[in-house]
This record gives sequence, C-alpha cells and structure tokens, in this order.
Amino acid sequence: MKTRIGHGYDAHRLVPGRELWLGGILIPYELGLDGHSDADVLIHAICDALLGALALGDIGKHFPESNATYKDIDSKILLKKVKGMLDERGWEILNIDSTLLLEAPKLAPYIRDMRKTLAGLLQIDLSDVSVKATTTEGLGFEGRGEGISAHALVLISRT
Repeated sequence: MKTRIGHGYDAHRLVPGRELWLGGILIPYELGLDGHSDADVLIHAICDALLGALALGDIGKHFPESNATYKDIDSKILLKKVKGMLDERGWEILNIDSTLLLEAPKLAPYIRDMRKTLAGLLQIDLSDVSVKATTTEGLGFEGRGEGISAHALVLISRT
C-alpha cells in the first residue's frame, strides 16, 4: 500500500453582510467570511490538503477567482470535485485532522454536524474526520476577530 500526506491552510477576513459557512454548515453569526466563493475556510483547507497529497497544486489552480463559474459557489461542490480527482486516480482517504482558529463564535455546538457533513461529502466514516476549534488567545488577526483560518492534514492511500 502506498500512502501520502497532505497539508492545507486557508484564511478569510470576517465582514458584515455575508453568511458564515464552516465545514459545510451555516453558523449563526453577525459576520461572515469574505471571498470569491462562500469562503468556507475549513473546506478550502481540506481541498488544499487533498490536492497537495495528490501533488496537483492548490484550490486556486483548479478553481481560480478569475473564473466566474466559481463566484459565490458552495464550497461543498468544490470538495466533491476534489474527491472526484482522488477517485479518478485510485486514492482513498484514510483520515482528516483539521483545526479552525477563531475567537468567535464558539463552535462546539456545530463540530459534530461539520464532521458529519464532511464525512458524507467524502464518503468516509465519521470516525475518520476530526474537526477542532481553538482560539489564539487574542493574538493575530484571528485573535482580534478580523478573520478565521483553518489547517487540515489528510492521509490518503492506494494499493
């Protein structure tokens, strides 16, 4: 069996007038993430991790902001497309470990729904998807409430 690991990172600014989508779940909050798509930093980080494990570049290469097709697109669609690239090449996801960095809102009530959504989209077991959230203790843009970032690690394999 051959295995590969991939790492992904994404960050977006918090702004008024946008919905807050994280891990494919709409989170009630007075601010949302600014971006060309729905700006779901968690899904974007997972896409980048999967693309990195496949040595296929990053999300911007495959879904560029210059392409109007992706304007305000639901990031769950992008994740399904990346999963298709994985399937076409005969790879499977062994596990995902991810972390969201933000001061607010508190995400504990939504973590399980995020995990279920991601597991369903990727057709993997819930136990193979980890989503964590942490603060930065007031440090950096996340700590000042200016934005949210996410990191993701994936392990993939093929026989």
